[in-house]
Amino acid sequence: MLDRINNPFPRPSKPNYQGQPSILVGVSFGLKKPVTVAVVDVVKNEVLAYRSVKQLLGENYNLLNRQQQQRLSHERHKAQKQNAPNSFGESELGQYIDRLIADAIIAIAKTYQADSIVIPKLRDMREQISSEIQSRAEKKCPGYKEAQQKYAKEYCISIHRWSYSRLIESIKSQAAKVGISTEIGTQPIKGSPHEKAGNLAVFAYQERQAA
Repeated sequence: MLDRINNPFPRPSKPNYQGQPSILVGVSFGLKKPVTVAVVDVVKNEVLAYRSVKQLLGENYNLLNRQQQQRLSHERHKAQKQNAPNSFGESELGQYIDRLIADAIIAIAKTYQADSIVIPKLRDMREQISSEIQSRAEKKCPGYKEAQQKYAKEYCISIHRWSYSRLIESIKSQAAKVGISTEIGTQPIKGSPHEKAGNLAVFAYQERQAA
């Protein structure tokens, strides 16, 4: 009786999630490869696993196909005729993909008992995107500034535009449900998507230690 009075809204007896402090999951963002994940043991400086967006989505990866995005209205019309349950509007499809990616990131974090998930600063993404486009333009048109600018402009139009803020919120929401903490880090500008994800986790840990 006294226990009930002191704690009128008892919490479930399910134990809280406890990760290993040295294990962090870095999540890097990019244009061509929207999401890349690296699980890092920051004390041993060892990468335990990588995951590309294709691996995160698995059989649902075709949802990212730009051609399928262009045919979305046609596919939705067909699905409505067939009374199919999986007819998505553009916004709903984006939210669905975000949820799939977030769930996959949470799953790998739990598998490796990660202490936290490190997400890039959203305000840094403009610089990240500009750097990635410029690098591609220089490789495509070496030595020709005008051609590089034209290529960069066309590439911006053709590339899949990702809602990073929406994905970040989805990752935070799903992580909170299972008790995994999230933190914001600085994503390196240079390097492959895998290297950026790994270094993001390492830098976040170093900043944590310094603080």
